[in-house]
Amino acid sequence: MKFLQTIANLGIHSGGTTTCIYDLLLAMHHINDNVDLMTLHTSDIVGHGENWIKALSNDAITPYGYSRNIQCFLEQSDYELYHTNGMWMYCNHETCRIARKKNRPYIITPHGMLYPQALARSAWKKKLMLTIGGVNKDLKLADCIHCTCMEEMKHYRDLGYKNPVAVIPNPVPIPSFINEVNNNRNIKRIGFLGRIHPYKNPEALVKAWISLGKQVDNAQLIIMGRGEPEYESKLKSLVKQHRLTNVEFAGFINGKEKFERLASLTALCVPSFSENFGMTIAESLLVGTPIIASLGTPWQELNARHCGYWVSNDVQTLAETIEQVLSLPEDEIQRMGENGKRLVQEKYQDTQVAKMMIQLYDWLIAGSGKPQFVYE
Repeated sequence: MKFLQTIANLGIHSGGTTTCIYDLLLAMHHINDNVDLMTLHTSDIVGHGENWIKALSNDAITPYGYSRNIQCFLEQSDYELYHTNGMWMYCNHETCRIARKKNRPYIITPHGMLYPQALARSAWKKKLMLTIGGVNKDLKLADCIHCTCMEEMKHYRDLGYKNPVAVIPNPVPIPSFINEVNNNRNIKRIGFLGRIHPYKNPEALVKAWISLGKQVDNAQLIIMGRGEPEYESKLKSLVKQHRLTNVEFAGFINGKEKFERLASLTALCVPSFSENFGMTIAESLLVGTPIIASLGTPWQELNARHCGYWVSNDVQTLAETIEQVLSLPEDEIQRMGENGKRLVQEKYQDTQVAKMMIQLYDWLIAGSGKPQFVYE
């Protein structure tokens, strides 16, 4: 049996979703090789050269991404199951349409696109897509929806959809170089890693840092990532206005350097208004770095497992939590880090997640026992 996943763009600069999808399929291929991934080719495509990545010549037109090549590939395809990542692009809708046409089961992974905050952005366009664009039909008739956390499933149910939902977290691969990454904390550092966008709320972190004044004179704030140029300029202007010399904008960071940077932090701060998973949280825990995560992330277990703080993302609370973290002795930071490593290895390692996805596929095709992580 062969399965197909699809995504409109697998470029490394398209965000964390592309990396998660690649990591998942790579882990699935270590178990068996019966899943392909279709996308349009880009110069920065993840996994270039993998024979299971069907990178079509990029003929996409319009913001919707209409592609004759996608249409032809899907029309001629013969997979037992179809699984699309995202909802709003032509690639997603066409995957669902072709699966229905071929009378094959299909799965949609929204990747956080149905959170209230996400739906509120360009709301009128999304309402048109849900109705005239056929997205509502795609969701309603899907054999299963894949959510990465219980909170995402709740948002989906709140919209009135009744079909089965599989709650499977994003996979966290263990890099081959992980044992070479050391927690070199020669100075107190708080970090941010992600897209520089209002939705991710790095501005609150910068303002919290400013409010701490001389208390952070001997510490550093590292902002890692790229995003909207105007918003990034606004943050840099804010730093310049307050004459801060201990704030670094490090730009886009990937690979081993990313993990080394994360390991050098006293804590990673994730002040997002919402996250359907938060891959940077899992990656930071993997290298033994504690987390300050907002209530908008699905990481309540940070408090219970004593590997971080799950708190409000307002400026005052972030400042108070940063102050608390920076006052901790290094041995306490290390204990929290070890707790975080255990959490990721026990619950989120890529092999375990890949097995869950394969089990879901088998259930949808063979109708065997329903997995415990599927909710109807």
